[in-house]
Amino acid sequence: MKACKQFRAGKNTRIKDVDAAQKPLSSGDKIKDKELVTELATQIAAQQEMLFAGRSRKILVVLQGIDTSGKDGTVKEVFSVINPQGVQIANFKAPSDIERAHDYLWRVHQQVPQWGEIMVFNRSHYEDVLITRVHDWIDEAECERRYGQIRDFERMLAETGTTIIKCLLHISKDEQRDRLQERIDDPAKHWKFDIQDLEERKSWDKYQELFGKAIQATDADHAPWYVIPANSKTHRNLAIASILLETLIDLKLKPPAAKPELKGLKIE
Repeated sequence: MKACKQFRAGKNTRIKDVDAAQKPLSSGDKIKDKELVTELATQIAAQQEMLFAGRSRKILVVLQGIDTSGKDGTVKEVFSVINPQGVQIANFKAPSDIERAHDYLWRVHQQVPQWGEIMVFNRSHYEDVLITRVHDWIDEAECERRYGQIRDFERMLAETGTTIIKCLLHISKDEQRDRLQERIDDPAKHWKFDIQDLEERKSWDKYQELFGKAIQATDADHAPWYVIPANSKTHRNLAIASILLETLIDLKLKPPAAKPELKGLKIE
């Protein structure tokens, strides 16, 4: 079964801790799995070269997930082989004063991919229907309006040449505890730890509920959601790399046609 089908979410998707530890793509050998991730990343790089040269498509990869779910690690492992000219990373932190002075999608639209480019959103416009609801910065009616606006936004991107891949990196509450504790126990990882992560952890159940609602409200064939079991970092990378490669292959990318005027040209 293709990874795109295996991890595809749907209208009835529910986010459960028990799912986070699954490793359906694993060979059972971590070293071999890591080697496969590297192999897939190399194949993705070859596809990206044709994407960049042809400049007829655009790719948007959305990485969404709770703190420590592995968004940075995914970027590092899955996109490391790609030519830097053809891939961009957008990190969406708390909005600035200028960003708050505009509509919430203003800063997002500035970061969408150009022709021939893969753009990776590390967090995304979905923060505006997740953390905003957890803390009651918006009410349910406004959240529903935003779901509609996001559906329209993503449909517009798809209709203008953007292939969208949305991945929820799903870890269990116990796994998050272990990863946060590791950051605390290792002084070399203190820079990764934010005390606010502990406050957000108190809203674990609410986040899980809202992830499910966001997926149900915005999953579409032109903007599919994939729920990635991410307790295993290697399996997480394997799943996302597989989905991206399958999607690129399905686009049937080809190098640009040869230029007739260059035939027989000799450089002296």
